[in-house]
This record gives sequence, C-alpha cells and structure tokens, in this order.
Amino acid sequence: MKKLLLGLSVGLLSLGCSPKTSTTASKSQPLSVILDTDMDSDVDDVGALAMLHAYEKTGKARILGVIVTSDDKYSAACTDAINTYFGRPDIPIGVSQTDSLKEFSRYTRKIAEEFPHKIKSNETAETSTSVYRRLLAGQPDGSVVIITIGHLTSLSRLIDSAPDHISPLSGQELISRKVKSWSCMGGQFPSGKEANFYRPDPASTVNCLAKWKLPVIFAGWEVGNQVVTGGADFKSRSKHDSPIYKGYLHYNDFKGRASWDQISVLEAVEGADQYFTVVRDGHCAVAADGSNVWQAPVQANQAYLKLKVEPAVVRQRIDALMLGD
Repeated sequence: MKKLLLGLSVGLLSLGCSPKTSTTASKSQPLSVILDTDMDSDVDDVGALAMLHAYEKTGKARILGVIVTSDDKYSAACTDAINTYFGRPDIPIGVSQTDSLKEFSRYTRKIAEEFPHKIKSNETAETSTSVYRRLLAGQPDGSVVIITIGHLTSLSRLIDSAPDHISPLSGQELISRKVKSWSCMGGQFPSGKEANFYRPDPASTVNCLAKWKLPVIFAGWEVGNQVVTGGADFKSRSKHDSPIYKGYLHYNDFKGRASWDQISVLEAVEGADQYFTVVRDGHCAVAADGSNVWQAPVQANQAYLKLKVEPAVVRQRIDALMLGD
C-alpha cells in the first residue's frame, strides 16, 4: 500500500543535466526500458507491466529486463508468469532479495500457481545488480530508460556497484554511459512522505537522488491517486484467463485502484505533453526518513508531474493499455 504521511525534509545536492531531453519512443525506434518493480503488496505493478507489454506489441517499447525489488517469495515468479503470458518468457528478471522471504501478497502466489513460468521463487533468481549491469553493458550508449515503480534498493545497489566480470565500469559509469533517463514513481509533491521513498530502506532513496546526474521525472503519489483504474469497466472488457484480470480480481475484486505506477510508464513511453505539466522550478530534497520536499534551488535534471487533463482521460488510456487495446 502506498500510504501518505506528511513530513518535512532536508535538502541534498545533486548536479545534472536538463530533464527536457525527450525519452519517448520515436516512430522508427522503440524505447529500450528496464522496469524496476515491487511486485507484491499493490496491484498497480501488474497494470504497469501489462502496459509495457502493450507498448512492446505496437513497437513503442522494448522490455530489456525486469528488476523485482521485493521480499515477497513469489514476486519474481509472478512477474515471470506475466511476461510468459505475453509471449516474452525470455525477459531477464533480477531480484533484490533471495533469503528471509515472506508471503504476504494477495496475488503473486495465485498468479504464479495458475500461469506457466520458469522462476519458482526469488530464492533461485539472479540478483538485481548482476541483471542491471549485464543489461546496461549490452546496450548502445545513451539508449536505456529506467522506470522505477517500487523501492529504490536495487537502483541504489546498481549505482554503488563496482567493476566486475560483466563490465570494467562502475555502476555510476555504466549509468552515465548507457542510460538516457529515469522515470520514478516516488515521493509526494510539493511535500510529503510516500512508501517507495521511505520503505524499506530510505537510505537507498537518499543515495539515489544524491548521486543521480541524468534527467529524472518524478510521478508523485498525488498524481496517480487521482486516476483509478482496474474497476468495473476494466472487468467487463478483460480476458478472464489473463494474469492481469486475476491480479485485479485477487487484489480487490475490481473495486478499482489508484494508478501510481502506471503514470510513470505512461510518461516514460508517451511523454508528458499530452497529459501532464512538468514542473522544473526546484529539486527534490529527501530526508533520512524518506520524506521529501520540492524546494529551491533549481536542479536542471529534476522535474515532477502534475495532471493537466481530467483524471478520466488518463484512466481511459491506462485501462485500454492494460487491456492490450
């Protein structure tokens, strides 16, 4: 659950380049994406992954890999089952945790048990750092968009990773060379406390924002909270043998859920202009407890989103993508 707790925060310094650089797919070249998800407690992660597969089907995106930042035992297996359902069992999956696992999700085990997949548990999956590094090392310079829709543990570990047999570059060097931009579902704007920033280790959020120098756009809690998808209309139009249908069924029986994660995917692939205003008049400062505030001075590489259309417009677009329309 992405719970809102208002809080104050202290500033960080982080230099970088402008977020005005377009991250969207061109007509001839799909956007190369690594998705970093906490596929466990909330169902918007399921919807976000379904959107990426819809974009891939139409040539707008190419899913390089999925990072699963979760301690739920079946989170990677569920992710693998969704990818397999969409005809992509080959997508590499890396996990943040292989031990001390828990079983708490309403849907991950049920989807894993009902749909084919190779990964049986996070215990047997490859680590997120090695997958991140391998994927980035194999891509053209400046070509990859990282979309984080969960906790920032795995991204922080990538940033701090040392040269190894995969690449002679450090994590920061790999990012600087291979990544185009970062789309982040996290924080609350202009201020507050949001789960992806404070749970389970807010130190990772502090580390990521302090060291990230490329363009980053934040989709805060307050944006996705206005856009409720996966409701009755989605149920009536969905294929009942789909893991996406099953995810929303098991989560809350199609009562609808805020689209926090889907907002980041929508912005990353389609761009901000159609649905959002991009605010660039400050920077995101994060405190040790994960609370954040947007404040001066301007940091040229950072921005956050505000809705500029009615929530229903975005809801219809996201529901259609989750349905594969």
